[in-house]
Amino acid sequence: MATIAFLEDLEQTIRQRLKEAPAGSYTAGLASKGLVAVAQKVGEEGVELALAAVAEGREKTVAEAADLLYHLLLLLAFKDVPLATVVAALEQRHRAKTAR
Repeated sequence: MATIAFLEDLEQTIRQRLKEAPAGSYTAGLASKGLVAVAQKVGEEGVELALAAVAEGREKTVAEAADLLYHLLLLLAFKDVPLATVVAALEQRHRAKTAR
């Protein structure tokens, strides 16, 4: 069964690929094109997810969500923002809203 802990492993793999830039790595190749290219890919994947959610079935929606999540992790790593920092921000917002 898949667990959220996998995201931490994937985050570390992405960071390693950014650092080592191995030949043939999709991650390193996209990152070598710069922040704008990475950010554009996140936007593209977000649009594809939105369209899949409206016009496609569950399987396509899951696939596009996975693509978006991967590219979001890449963007965060590129900006040196740990996923845990984003999770902490979400948690803080949630607690603030539930405390009202």
